[in-house]
Amino acid sequence: MEIAILTLFPAMFEGPFESSIIKRACDRRLLSIKIVDFREFSEDRHHKVDDYPFGGGPGMVLKPEPLFRCLESLSQEPGASPEGARRVVLLSPQGETFTQAKAGELAKEQRLVIICGHYEGIDERVRRLATDEISIGDYVLTGGETAAIVMVDCVARLVDGVVEPGSLQQESFSAGMLEYPQYTRPRQFREWSVPEILLNGNHQAIERWRRDQAVRRTFLRRPDLLGEGPFSEDDRRAVDALFEQGD
Repeated sequence: MEIAILTLFPAMFEGPFESSIIKRACDRRLLSIKIVDFREFSEDRHHKVDDYPFGGGPGMVLKPEPLFRCLESLSQEPGASPEGARRVVLLSPQGETFTQAKAGELAKEQRLVIICGHYEGIDERVRRLATDEISIGDYVLTGGETAAIVMVDCVARLVDGVVEPGSLQQESFSAGMLEYPQYTRPRQFREWSVPEILLNGNHQAIERWRRDQAVRRTFLRRPDLLGEGPFSEDDRRAVDALFEQGD
């Protein structure tokens, strides 16, 4: 997968993509990340990329010309996909909320372009470049750079070969549930013990316990997720047991 990030602050990406899983994926050529400073595509002698908003108001607005030229330049590079054969994401607090399902959808793409906004806003015409407009949450950041790091980290894990498939199947949000509790050595730590069921070697019972725990945890912490995945009679009994404990 090839990812191009269009930004005014390329230095913000020097650390996050140079370690751990993402670096290994790049080393194995499963992933390619290109950071593009779209200030270089300004034809203003001072490389100006923003201006005052028409109609007045606070702050500065990103101009359309540098971003249009930048994206057109990417289309002309050797081996670049033809126009329309790539996914272009504009990061914006006005976009649809980023989810694990959306990450899985983007991970199937061969080429992904992410546009990082900044300042007070972005010229409305830049939205014509985007196939998707995405927000990582209901809050406002100083720019799209940190949101781009979050998005790339999430999407990269789902690219084929980057993470062992079994590790992805039971993660939180992967099946409409939060993940079950995890334990490792020591068996006894201070006053807390590992649940006995995890030590008896009965894998069928362990899987049932894990599922029950996932259902209960999701019901208590994120009940809004329960409608997104399959829900069995055993799952309903696990929820009913919570009400019985409350009695």
